Amino acid sequence: MEKDQLAELASQLSHPSGEKGNEIAQMMHETNIGMTKNAILNLDLNSNDSVLELGHGNAGHVEFLFAQCENIRYTGLEISTLMNREAQLLNESFVTSQKASFTLYDGDKIPFKDNEFNKLFTVNTLYFWKNPMELLTELSRVLKPQALFSLTFAHRSFMETLPFTPFGFTLYNPDEVLELVNQSAFSLHKEDSQTEVVLTKTGESVARQFSTLVLKNHK
Repeated sequence: MEKDQLAELASQLSHPSGEKGNEIAQMMHETNIGMTKNAILNLDLNSNDSVLELGHGNAGHVEFLFAQCENIRYTGLEISTLMNREAQLLNESFVTSQKASFTLYDGDKIPFKDNEFNKLFTVNTLYFWKNPMELLTELSRVLKPQALFSLTFAHRSFMETLPFTPFGFTLYNPDEVLELVNQSAFSLHKEDSQTEVVLTKTGESVARQFSTLVLKNHK
C-alpha cells in the first residue's frame, strides 16, 4: 500500500467514517474478536453488572457479552457517529429491551455521573488516547470503588511491525502501560498475555502478542 493509503487506513481504524467505515469496522470486528472475548471473560461478569465499553466499533460482540450472564446492563461509548449508528442497528433488540445503549463522546470527557458502572473494558483503543492520564481519571470517576477494568491492547513489539502504525498510533508494551496505571487510581489486579494468529488489516497472517490488564479502581 502507498503511504497515503496507509494513512487513510490508520485514520479509519481510529475513527471509522464515510463509505469505507462499515467495511473497516467489520474487518476490525473479525480481526479483534479474540481480544474482545478475552477482555470480556476477564471481567468475571455477574448478574446485575453495569458494564461500560470504550470504543465499541460496530459492537458485533455485544451478544457474546450478554451470553455470559443474565441481567447485565451494557453501555457503549464511541467517538465515531457511524459506529454509534451501526452498533444500534446491529443490536436493535438489545436497545429496544433497554439492555444496551450507545452514546457518543469526544474522546476525553466521559458523559456519565460518578460511580455509575462496576465493570469496564476497552480493546485496541489505547493507541489513540490523546491524554491517557486524564482519561484514566475520567474512567475512574464513572466507575464504582473496586470496579474492574479490562484494558486490552497488542504489544508494541507486534504493532511496530505493521505498516500503518506510524500514522497516529502511540504504541505500548505492558510495562509501559503499567507505568501509566501506577500514576492513576487503578492498580493491577491480574494480567493475561496471549499470542494468536490473525490476518492483519493489509491481509497478512501474523502472530499477534496482546495483553489484557485487569485493573481495580481504588479511588
